[in-house]
Amino acid sequence: MKLNREHSIALDAEDQLAAYRGKFALPEQEIYLDGNSLGAMPAHLPARMQQAVASEWGNGLIRSWNDAGWIDLPQRVAAKIARLIGAEGDEVMVGDSTSVNLFKALAAALRLNPGRKVILTERGNFPTDLYIAQGIAGLFDAEIRYVDSDEASVLAALDEDVSVLMLTHVNYRSGRIYDMQKITAMAHAAGALCIWDLAHSAGAVHVELNAAKADMAVGCGYKYLNGGPGAPAFVFVASRHLDDVRQPLSGWHGHAQPFEFLQEYQPAAGINRMQCGTPPLLSMIALDAALEVFEGLDMQQLRAKSRALGDLFIRLVDEKLAGYDFGIASPRDSALRGSQVALTHAQGYAIVQALIARGITGDFRMPDILRFGFAPLYVRFVDVYDTVEAIAEIMEKDEWNQEKFLTKKAVT
Repeated sequence: MKLNREHSIALDAEDQLAAYRGKFALPEQEIYLDGNSLGAMPAHLPARMQQAVASEWGNGLIRSWNDAGWIDLPQRVAAKIARLIGAEGDEVMVGDSTSVNLFKALAAALRLNPGRKVILTERGNFPTDLYIAQGIAGLFDAEIRYVDSDEASVLAALDEDVSVLMLTHVNYRSGRIYDMQKITAMAHAAGALCIWDLAHSAGAVHVELNAAKADMAVGCGYKYLNGGPGAPAFVFVASRHLDDVRQPLSGWHGHAQPFEFLQEYQPAAGINRMQCGTPPLLSMIALDAALEVFEGLDMQQLRAKSRALGDLFIRLVDEKLAGYDFGIASPRDSALRGSQVALTHAQGYAIVQALIARGITGDFRMPDILRFGFAPLYVRFVDVYDTVEAIAEIMEKDEWNQEKFLTKKAVT
């Protein structure tokens, strides 16, 4: 039976998460499928930011570090994120960027596992992860071992030389998801520590860091967590490592007594030692407010909807885009796929631009990937139907084949 628009509308009527869409300020008549790059803005966030700017900063000035609780905000935000990734609140710290936190985590992991010099990672990992690893390798006289982006290749490369295995839980191009528990166990059996990048997982995929016995993890606040452009990132360190972990960015907010202004560095107790400098308070307040949307939410239910949205998208692609030379780069099995589906096409960039001109936002990744992110809190099933229908019309009319769509912009 062919799918029609009414079928998608019926799925939306039955969706137990449908009410969450109203918690976001989404542009009228736009279908937004790029929450895997930048999450939509929660509707209550502007009022919270106005309070922060006009009252806490404008009137409270420096007193707000105490009076408004700014000094403890990173820990409070961390506790909200910890619930979403299967961690304890005192194992997560929020601040800095994903890249900076990965630098800290990699350096700390190499120090925890001396005598081994190999950082194992995949060739298809997100570039910033690879760049940070390359910088760390130069500082620690370590070697980076690259393997193909499949589980078998990763596991086969684990040996007595590997100090740290660094993987992204959900691949940013394909959306393929690794079996965190299995791979972490195999890394530990080989004597290696395991660091997971949760940039495309946190807030969309059910994650259980402690159940998987992960050692460390990092992730960003601006994708599925909806914290806004450049929102602070987070870092997780398992409690069993906290007494021994040492990270090299020994800034004053990671000091045991920052307001004693001592000359010698003394690491703070527990996860606080993963802090560095003064946190970006306005961005931190925005992320804190955005995370309120997740209060009381069942992450298993969220994951179920993300899988259903992706399954519908793939079924519609099979039905409506046959003959237009599209490929599907994501796993068809939703258990192996994050909250996105990637198509391939030689004219992928121009097709995405034609979609954007129609008010449907996805994005493009080199060399030929059209990415569609399904943020379950605000994406509807009818949005999925209308998107594939629009792609079919763009292909049928050669609508993509215009100079304004073929010319690449700085951000793809």
